[in-house]
Amino acid sequence: MSETTETVAAINWGCWHCGHQEGHSLFGASCHALQEPASDYYSLLGLPRKLNIETGELQTRFYEMSRRLHPDLFTRKSERERHYALEASSTLNDAYRTLRDPVKRANYVLKQEGFDIGEQRSKDVPPELLEEVFELNMALEELRGGDVSARPQLESARQNFTAMLSGIDTQLQALFEKYDADHDGGFLSQIRATLNRRKYIQNLVTEVELALG
Repeated sequence: MSETTETVAAINWGCWHCGHQEGHSLFGASCHALQEPASDYYSLLGLPRKLNIETGELQTRFYEMSRRLHPDLFTRKSERERHYALEASSTLNDAYRTLRDPVKRANYVLKQEGFDIGEQRSKDVPPELLEEVFELNMALEELRGGDVSARPQLESARQNFTAMLSGIDTQLQALFEKYDADHDGGFLSQIRATLNRRKYIQNLVTEVELALG
């Protein structure tokens, strides 16, 4: 067995099957019985808690664990192991979908660290965007009212906001690197604010695209 699969999900108690007290992991070190899976995504996949993840390594670990947790391998196991296999497979899929996406990954870490990641409220307009959002709303109203001359303005707004999203993603990458270097909670606050701004702008892009059809 590889080091990856042997160290993927450390737990804090002895093996339920044989009572072995050392080297606990997703599979018992002595009897190799499937243990209760960790609910934490990083722990389950055996990854360091970082915001920058090497996606190739993430994918490799996901596929390896998926093979080891395939239901067909547990049909003759105990009811407890069958239950753990289903639980681990479900959590594993959720973990992979979350950690492979930078925004979802950041929100996951923020939530675990106690930050509120609720939906961005429509009234929370970033101050520097007040004028642009006002003009955008006027153009949307005109288009919805049948004035097709507003389309060029909306096309331009979509390009502008899309470019903003690209810039925000670059900012997030830099903040991820700073947080990973020393896990300073201050960087998490900056990341949360940046994600809120990103969410707001993404909502604007979606609204414009819907209006343009």
